[in-house]
Amino acid sequence: MSTPMIAKRRIFLVDDHPMIRERLTELINREADLHVSGEAETAAAARDALKTNAADLALVDLSLKGSSGIELLKDLRIELPDLKMLVLSMHDESLYAERVLRAGARGYITKQEASTLVLTAIRKVLAGGVYLSPRMTDEMLQRCSEGREFGASPLTVLTDRELEVVQRIGRGQSTRQIAIELSLSVKTVETYRERIKEKLGLKNGMELVQHAVRWRSELETDS
Repeated sequence: MSTPMIAKRRIFLVDDHPMIRERLTELINREADLHVSGEAETAAAARDALKTNAADLALVDLSLKGSSGIELLKDLRIELPDLKMLVLSMHDESLYAERVLRAGARGYITKQEASTLVLTAIRKVLAGGVYLSPRMTDEMLQRCSEGREFGASPLTVLTDRELEVVQRIGRGQSTRQIAIELSLSVKTVETYRERIKEKLGLKNGMELVQHAVRWRSELETDS
C-alpha cells in the first residue's frame, strides 16, 4: 500500500542576496511538508510574481533594493490578504518587531538564529500563530501589562519611512540618492530629514549623519 502524498506548503522568498535565497531554498526544500515555490530580490518583482505564483507564506527581508520590506508587507496585506508573511532580517528585533506586526507580518526572526528556528517560525505562522523570540515576547507582554510605550531606542519615535531614511543616511547615501531609490522628490526627503532631526533632538545635518552612521555600526556589530 503506497504512502499518501503530503501536501507541501508553498514558501515564497523575498531577499536581495542570492546566496541567502539559495541557502533558504536548500533548508526549506529538505522538509517533507514545505517547498519554495518562488523567489524575488525586489519588492516590485515580489508583488508581480505573487499575483500569479500562489504561495502560503512569504518570507520577507526588510532591506530590499530600491524599497523597504515594511512597505512591501503593507502592500501585500491589501493585495493578498490570505497570504501569511514572516520577516527574516538582520535588523534589531526590538526596533522592528512591532513595526512589522503592524504592517501585516505574523512574525519576526533574525538571520542570526539557528536554521531549525527558521523552520519553527515558518510552521508556527502557517498554523495561524505569531512568532517572536522569547525575549521579545516577554518584552511586549511586560510593556502591555505596565502600560509603557514600546522600546527604549529613541528611533522608535520615527515613522517607518523616517526610519528607512535614517538607514540610508547611515549607508552614506545622499539626499538625491535616497530620493531616487525611494521614488520621492528631493524636497520630500529633505522634509523627512528635518522631521528626523526634530524628533531625535539633533541640531544639524552633521549630527544626523553621525547619529545614523553610529546606529548602523551598532546594528552590524550586534549582528
